[in-house]
Amino acid sequence: MNSNSTSLTAYQVRLLAVLALINFVNFADRQVIVPLVPLLRDQLGVTDAQLGSLQTWLLVVLAVASIPFGFFADRFSQTRIIARGVVFWSLATIVSGLAPSFSILLVARALVGVGEAAYAPAAQSMISGAFPQERRARAQAIFAAGMLLGGASGLALGGIMGESSGWQHVFFLVGLVGLVPGLSVLKLKEPPRAPRSEVVPIGRLLRVPAFLAMIAAGMFITFSSVSLLAWSIDFAVNYKEFSLRQASYELAAIALFSLVFGVLTGGYIADRLQKRFAYGRLIAIAGAFLLAAPFVLLAIQSDTKWVVLTGLFIAGFFMSWYHGPVTAVIHDMMPQRAHATSVGVYMFVTQLVGAFGPQLVGKISDLRDLQVGLQVAVGVMIGGALLMFLVMYFIRRDGLRHPQLAAYHAEAGN
Repeated sequence: MNSNSTSLTAYQVRLLAVLALINFVNFADRQVIVPLVPLLRDQLGVTDAQLGSLQTWLLVVLAVASIPFGFFADRFSQTRIIARGVVFWSLATIVSGLAPSFSILLVARALVGVGEAAYAPAAQSMISGAFPQERRARAQAIFAAGMLLGGASGLALGGIMGESSGWQHVFFLVGLVGLVPGLSVLKLKEPPRAPRSEVVPIGRLLRVPAFLAMIAAGMFITFSSVSLLAWSIDFAVNYKEFSLRQASYELAAIALFSLVFGVLTGGYIADRLQKRFAYGRLIAIAGAFLLAAPFVLLAIQSDTKWVVLTGLFIAGFFMSWYHGPVTAVIHDMMPQRAHATSVGVYMFVTQLVGAFGPQLVGKISDLRDLQVGLQVAVGVMIGGALLMFLVMYFIRRDGLRHPQLAAYHAEAGN
């Protein structure tokens, strides 16, 4: 299963296909609400800050639930945890379509985060367990490609179907589709793991400086990325003279090509750099965000549509490099029985802080201007990229596997 061969085994193909499909549906669910923002504003009579809170509370619940589900995934059946999570978020999405008021919609969308927290740490742990260390970034990038394809599809579906059929029907469709891959994961065989007795206490994980620095960088990056995504279509409609259908379709097309091409390219480059440096994957992440920042600003400030779209295309290509390498780096640092727990801890902090990004940007929009809010988000992204250099420093000083965790790595046979 952990063959160094360049070809994928039948098991690895099936594992990636099922988990990437789940990631696809998950992020279609997550992003389908973005083009519905103008419709929700008009029909429910809410402010931008309230609309931003829909993403905020989903991410807060996702963050809080990530630690216990990461803990469970290192100790119990990962496929059952994933299946139950997918079914839960699908039902919560269907309830979103039945919501008669904004407050009930807010609760239903927040509960979607419980299901998301259940699947992500377990799925990423299964992937790292099925692939050799030197190919982890590419494998995780394929998993992340499902997320980005799903996000693009959600944007297109929400914009096209929301305008013609209403926002309620969008939630019904996405919720029902999500049930199919959730049940198919039960047929997957789980990769072999070290004995359950070799799990690592969370307190020991938090003694690793490189891990703490990476969490800090992830907070900045998540805050920025979630904010930019949450307000992208509304910004294009109200500031760049796109129609809702045009913004949904064209931004989805950009996401489809630039983000998917970028995440696969980033995974490949990160694995190549990792062969030369103990922090090679971090070089790819930091460099990509620094390259992306000026193109995001270009898109925000330009009044010419083709310049806006070109800037977003190039920025999206580089920003998507992050998704494969980040999980690979965390798993490289951690013992096998801490893979899901460490990702759960990472998601808890980064999603909890990042959750307030859309609401804060919405508040800036209410008080001043959405363009200013998005520029603030870009500045935060640059800060996250710079913090990745601090992670590199600690890895150079302490090694990729910190002495605090040496005994656990040895016991697990990693």
